[in-house]
Amino acid sequence: MLSDMLSDLRRIVLPSVCPICGGRLPRGEAVVCSLCEATAPLTHLWLSADNPLRERFSDFMPTDKAAALFWYVEGSPWRAAIHRFKYGNMWRTAYNLGRWYGACLKQSGLYDDVDVVVPVPLHWWRRLTRGYNQSEYQADGIARELGVKVDRQSVVRHRYNKSQTSQSHHERWDNVEHIFRVRRPDRLRGKHILLVDDVLTTGATIISLGTTILEGVEDCRLSVAVLATPRHTLHVEG
Repeated sequence: MLSDMLSDLRRIVLPSVCPICGGRLPRGEAVVCSLCEATAPLTHLWLSADNPLRERFSDFMPTDKAAALFWYVEGSPWRAAIHRFKYGNMWRTAYNLGRWYGACLKQSGLYDDVDVVVPVPLHWWRRLTRGYNQSEYQADGIARELGVKVDRQSVVRHRYNKSQTSQSHHERWDNVEHIFRVRRPDRLRGKHILLVDDVLTTGATIISLGTTILEGVEDCRLSVAVLATPRHTLHVEG
């Protein structure tokens, strides 16, 4: 077919590479190469309704379900890939990983009643300087596989806060207090909302977002899908 010929030509001129190892992607492997897929540090937390991640969130807010796609391992090429798509304009990688993640959530059957996906918002200034919100592209991929919509408008980050990267545990919590605001509660009322973020460390940001939604929206339920989390955050042994 013509489309296949054009696809083959594009791959010859601009060959696709695996965002994890940098190797060439064979035809039909749109996310990562076969080796990286086979050796990915997957958590499989999406297969269980009750798991350590859900327990962690439930200590702070009512949480229906919670999962992470893979473990955030020191020195891992997966960790480096997250950094690249977060800061290196690799939005397509975020979207493709979101689709992979969404397919896992769909296959588990535990997320079939999700009504809408809400990515963690960026402040307008950070979005302007970075150029995009990687969590939105991840959310787009997840939502496509779950067959639901992404809501980018109902909740905003109305206060600019410093990067969490170099902050202590307590500083992270103080840094995200009251930074979100629900401006369209009617669009979320009565819905099962899936909150999406890239990396969970303390969980302060997504918990701040979740509690803001619960305080401002009637009759809603929350679940959480983060792309990666360190094992030590959940006290899970390797």
